[in-house]
Amino acid sequence: MSTAGSSKVMTTKEAIGRFVHDGDSVITGNYTEGMPMSMIFELIRQRKKNLTYYSQSGSIDAEFLVAGDCVDRMCSAFIHKWAGRGFGSMVERYQRAGKLLVEDYTNFTYNARLAAGAFGYSFMPVLPAIMDSDVFKVRNSGYMGEKKFDVVKCPFTGREIPVVPAANPDVCLLHVQRADRKGNAQHWGGLGSTVHACLASKTIIVSCEELVDYDIIKSSPHHTIVPAFRVSAVIEEPYGCHPCDLPGYSNPDRPMYSLINSAFYCEDGLKSLLDEWVYGLPDRNAYIRHYIDLFGQDTLNRYRARSYYSAPADYGVAFESAWDANGRSIDLGVDMEGLVQLIEEKGELVYVK
Repeated sequence: MSTAGSSKVMTTKEAIGRFVHDGDSVITGNYTEGMPMSMIFELIRQRKKNLTYYSQSGSIDAEFLVAGDCVDRMCSAFIHKWAGRGFGSMVERYQRAGKLLVEDYTNFTYNARLAAGAFGYSFMPVLPAIMDSDVFKVRNSGYMGEKKFDVVKCPFTGREIPVVPAANPDVCLLHVQRADRKGNAQHWGGLGSTVHACLASKTIIVSCEELVDYDIIKSSPHHTIVPAFRVSAVIEEPYGCHPCDLPGYSNPDRPMYSLINSAFYCEDGLKSLLDEWVYGLPDRNAYIRHYIDLFGQDTLNRYRARSYYSAPADYGVAFESAWDANGRSIDLGVDMEGLVQLIEEKGELVYVK
């Protein structure tokens, strides 16, 4: 956690406009849960171009970005089609047409690239079994060529070890449950590549369901996955991941997923979807109002997550418990100012019971 810096709160429009540029590499920090859909829609709305997109578990996020002509290169472990084979996929169409180059990694090797980037290494060793797979062998279907993998000799055993190059995306988009105004971001649930995706990136934009005071962040440090000094922008965006799920806040809105997947079936449906839900709405507030106008507030509420609280954690520590409620040392009977004065006078203190 970090207390440094001033408020970084801004709108989604401001954050995307300021920190994402044509030709950037962009990664979604979320893994299966809480996809930052509001920021993804804003990328499309601002017509960002020639992006390289990283997503460990791509789904409608990848489909929308390809549909919006924002992405021409993609790195992923898998792209999940909610509707199955029978429905359309913009990723598949663009890849077949040669308009999208995709690098295919396994979950482990994808994460290894981000871990290397987060730790400041230029590469990371991965498991040798990958060398027997097409993921390792095929180098002509993406954009990295022979640089997708390499092999080095272990300095200790002399064995050949496959390695992957570090990934350091330009911008990480992350949606979390809560954050403070300075950028300390808290997330709980499935993490996957989330932490390494953030720390490997040069710029981090955080959107959150709610902004909270620093005291709340301080009282639950185990939930903080990104410290404030690494974050460039904070956006308070309720329903910022809709129709995706987010532990403690929302379940997946499956009917909305069905509507989206049906639209991806053909070009006309896709154009209509983008016009209605992206280009025709200025921001996420308008998106939610439009949803309520069509389906009703009760429908939106139906997909709120039922509460399931974790057990509290006691963060009482020895240093704090050595002082009473009035700020006086339990052992010496002086306050902090008095303790400093004693140390200055005596040079050191040795307490003997």
